[in-house]
Amino acid sequence: MNQRIAHIALVVNDYDEAIQFYTEKLHFTLIEDTPLSETKRWVLVAPKGDTTCCLLLAKAASEEQKSRVGNQTGGRVFMFLYTDNFQRDYQNLLDHQIKIVRQPSMEEYGTVAVFEDLYGNLWDLIEPIDRK
Repeated sequence: MNQRIAHIALVVNDYDEAIQFYTEKLHFTLIEDTPLSETKRWVLVAPKGDTTCCLLLAKAASEEQKSRVGNQTGGRVFMFLYTDNFQRDYQNLLDHQIKIVRQPSMEEYGTVAVFEDLYGNLWDLIEPIDRK
């Protein structure tokens, strides 16, 4: 059997502001932006260097969905962004005034810091320890 997670839906307030944040501040690549109707688009973004799993930016369409924007996991870290250069990417967060929730620390699995995206979803930035 060969399975993989292709996309993870992230509920957002607005397609364009989300695209701008992820592409201009986190330097993700815009993979696709296809209109599906007058109000719905298929928008995929992914970190540079890996498009095996993309974020599907899904605009909140109901009050219930709007209530989930920024808190899809009840306040827990939602996404885990691995990097090959923690200092470079951490400095990028600081340069773009992205809110740091937990300062960098060395853990048994690598260097990690927690930051918020534009809606308040929590992300771990991790440079894992190479265990080869």
